[in-house]
Amino acid sequence: MARRRGVAAAVAAAATSPALVAAVSLMALVYYYTVFVLLDHWLGLGTTAGAAHAAAFSLLLAACFFSFLCAAAADPGSVPSAFSPDAEDPQGQGLKSRYCDKCCINKPARTHHCKVCKRCILKMDHHCVWINNCVGYANYKAFIICVLNATIGSLYSLVIFVCDLLRTEHDFSILYVKIIHILAGVVLFSLCLTIGSLLCWHIYLICHNMTTIEYREAVRAKWLAKKSGQNYRHRFDQGTRKNIQMIMGPNVFCWLCPTATGHLKDGTEFQNTNN
Repeated sequence: MARRRGVAAAVAAAATSPALVAAVSLMALVYYYTVFVLLDHWLGLGTTAGAAHAAAFSLLLAACFFSFLCAAAADPGSVPSAFSPDAEDPQGQGLKSRYCDKCCINKPARTHHCKVCKRCILKMDHHCVWINNCVGYANYKAFIICVLNATIGSLYSLVIFVCDLLRTEHDFSILYVKIIHILAGVVLFSLCLTIGSLLCWHIYLICHNMTTIEYREAVRAKWLAKKSGQNYRHRFDQGTRKNIQMIMGPNVFCWLCPTATGHLKDGTEFQNTNN
């Protein structure tokens, strides 16, 4: 399901996306600083402990970069040319047929038009400038794995930074040494806070089978339901366990593999609470 946009298209997109280049550059900078500056100064890369930490951090960053590429290069989900809304609504979608005036097609449930990509995206969550691509039905798993790896990597780097700061001597009387450590601490802490918050947010969305767009719509729906004395439940919420499996897949051992997307269908039909 997670079709690739093509190597040439991906390279061309990267060349015209400052945010994507900045994201890759930041990953490279954090890797270099963590391994060749912090670890080498704290433990020494020639020691067993230093080499072990360097290998672990390298594997983690490689996994993060691979999932980043998967999310950036994959087609997030295009509406099938053969799609046609079923008037009888056998799947219980409970939604009116929607027509996109810009793409001149009928939009399936949960599909939205992206102004940046200039096309409709299946189960669109948002357009991510950092991967220069939409996050949708087909690449959402790769995106969340990338965010998870980035969060763990940022925390790992911050811990190494603190250990090096507390357990080794630094000549902070030298101005550039002081400036580098202050900047590094601010950057690493900011990464942990922002990426960690993003991870928590999307874990919440996954557990409720919602997209960012649907959450915004649900805010008003909850208010209207409360006003009328009713309980609100998101129409696609199938329970936490099933919601997670719909994104990550039924096999737990494949959850951290961004290319394990065999459980995905065509992205035009979804079970809901009306079924």
